[in-house]
Amino acid sequence: MDRREFLTTGAAALTLPLLSANKAQALGLQPTAGTGDKALNDVFERIFQEQVRTSPTYATFLGLDKGELAPLRSKFDTRPVAAARAEEAARTDKFIGWLEAVPEAGLSDAAKLNREVILWDLKTNNVGPKQFGISNPQSPYEVSQQDGSYFSIPDFLHSAHTIDNAADGEAYLSRLAQFAMVLDNETAEVRRQAGTGFLAPVWALDLALKQMADLRAPTPEQSTLADSLASRAAAKNVAGEWRARAAKIVADQVYPALDKEIAAVTELRSKSRPGDGVWRVPNGDEIYAAALAEATTTNFTADEIHKIGLEQVAEISAELDKILRSAGLTTGTVGERLTEFNKRPDQLYPNTDEGRVQLIDDLNAGVKAMYAKLPQAFSTLPDQPLEIRRVPPEIQDGASNGYYRQATLDGSRPAIYFINLKSTGDWPKYTLPALTYHEGVPGHHLQLSIAQKSGDLPMLRRIAFYSAYGEGWALYSEQLADELGGYKDVERAGYLQSFLFRAERLIVDTGLNHKRWTREQAIEHMVATTGFAHGRVQREIERYCASPGQACSYKIGHIAWLRARQKAQRALGSKFDLREFHEILREGAMPLTILERRIDERVKARLAQG
Repeated sequence: MDRREFLTTGAAALTLPLLSANKAQALGLQPTAGTGDKALNDVFERIFQEQVRTSPTYATFLGLDKGELAPLRSKFDTRPVAAARAEEAARTDKFIGWLEAVPEAGLSDAAKLNREVILWDLKTNNVGPKQFGISNPQSPYEVSQQDGSYFSIPDFLHSAHTIDNAADGEAYLSRLAQFAMVLDNETAEVRRQAGTGFLAPVWALDLALKQMADLRAPTPEQSTLADSLASRAAAKNVAGEWRARAAKIVADQVYPALDKEIAAVTELRSKSRPGDGVWRVPNGDEIYAAALAEATTTNFTADEIHKIGLEQVAEISAELDKILRSAGLTTGTVGERLTEFNKRPDQLYPNTDEGRVQLIDDLNAGVKAMYAKLPQAFSTLPDQPLEIRRVPPEIQDGASNGYYRQATLDGSRPAIYFINLKSTGDWPKYTLPALTYHEGVPGHHLQLSIAQKSGDLPMLRRIAFYSAYGEGWALYSEQLADELGGYKDVERAGYLQSFLFRAERLIVDTGLNHKRWTREQAIEHMVATTGFAHGRVQREIERYCASPGQACSYKIGHIAWLRARQKAQRALGSKFDLREFHEILREGAMPLTILERRIDERVKARLAQG
């Protein structure tokens, strides 16, 4: 699946609303529709309708596989990987041509913004396939410890494919059978890419093989693939021989396909090139530059980002030093004192199932408390529910430490914030509020939910995600939570440690992928700087090797959000309203350069109102 996919809201043609005159004027946009707006909206609709029919999994993610589109619920994309990549690149070129054929002259300001953002998105999506023959510069490997259908599809079937009736069960079985074909296609692509020098590092392949073996280990009847369907069908009283039927597909189709992929990766691992960063593959330096451009939506070079990281780490460490001294931790570096603090018994949950339950209960309590504070800073608030779940144990070795999944548009599945609980020792209590504000509210859940429900935007804009914008907002939200009184006592050290961690990412990501650091060198550097547990840091560093550039989006995005707010405050003075400033979220995600321009335009419009 591409990093952003396009979808439709249902069978009927989507009517894309224009901004009302009063709303547009308040946002600093031309208040009347342009003569070309209808033509542009028609193009958005054509793109929208065509894309969804090749994106069945994303249709399910957002609950749109209903009505005329219900057949998508039974499907995966089973095209050969290289052919699918080429077809989608050609399709994207076609969409770009459609949009560029609609001239800017005659468009309202709102329509110009939509056109500009979507064109940026489409052109960026084609960089990986057309320039480098890979899906994406931030995902250069077909299989790694966090890439591959062995990793994504079992999680998708369990957490995204809902089971409410017999039709859902039949659709699940259909997809389960197609999983075997997806695995076969992936195995063929791994072999093809190995011939061109694109294989993940040996340790990443070994981690992938371990996770494949874990998926393969149970009997078919007890496999997670069969148990997920059977247990959820039973919970909803959906009668049927679901476990037996799923087990037969697993035994006859999925396990044999998985065995072939395990054999291929085992055979090819010896051909993996030395090194850890993306520099090790053909055109690695160019791929990394493209990854940084896409992840940060800026033109910063790797050396510039590395320098920013060093400066930020020094600044944040000085602030942390004050807090740690006040807590009685006075000896050693900031990283050493944080390491000591992380081991205090009063900061640790038991590393047991009961301890994990208590940890998640405490996170839920923190979300509830923050919801009560949000009206101080926001006029528009999300109404979609949020669940907190642990990362499924079978993929926790390769999964990130936390991530967020949007709710379906129809509300049939809530938003989910996943936390990796392989070891509760990775999560000292004082660090958890910042994570919850990042993934939940006022972070990803608030930002994405507001965009998703913003009826003034075309759906193409509502569902778009730009890492620097979204992750930058989530990091900004950790700071905003501090302003709202969200941290108690030493919890503020956790928030600053989170900032230190994201600043350190700028150093180690560029170190690994540009300066050719080893994985071990990067792990040691991050542990020493942040004081995080070694196991947690190792997963982080391994992630940056498999997903170059993405980790840089957080702090670069945060700097941009904070700079834009400070600039607006200086310009508006007593007229500055924090809730009004945050209404920019209703305009949807966009590259940082466009975001900062739009905030300048909104400030100018506000000043013009007197």
